[in-house]
Amino acid sequence: MKVSVFRKAHFNAAHRLHNANLSDEENKKLFGLCNNPNYHGHNYMLELKVKGEVDPITGFVIDTKILKDLIQTEVHDCFDHRNLNLDTAEFKTLNPSAENIAIVIWNKMRAKLPQTLEVSLRLYETENNYVEFDGK
Repeated sequence: MKVSVFRKAHFNAAHRLHNANLSDEENKKLFGLCNNPNYHGHNYMLELKVKGEVDPITGFVIDTKILKDLIQTEVHDCFDHRNLNLDTAEFKTLNPSAENIAIVIWNKMRAKLPQTLEVSLRLYETENNYVEFDGK
């Protein structure tokens, strides 16, 4: 039997949706206000989900402190109060859409968590808009 464990976290970041291979007019038409040359920000909410077997010794799938610390070092310390386009290596050439941010965070989590655990996440860009990714 598998159990899912969730951990929520928040971070604030600015970004600009822009494709350098397109003209300014094409970018503005494609991304609208999100293409603002002066950037714009979001209060992101991350919901990380790990699923696995319960350890008979601890009674845990994973200690939630491990998730808390992992999110702190791999997400919060890297992205919080940053301009994703300018301040992060991950988005120097990758358009920081919610979808791409979710994939980047998932890859960071997957690399640090035991392979026996299934990993998925939900990333809220606003309270009404979110994306989910499970590596598939």
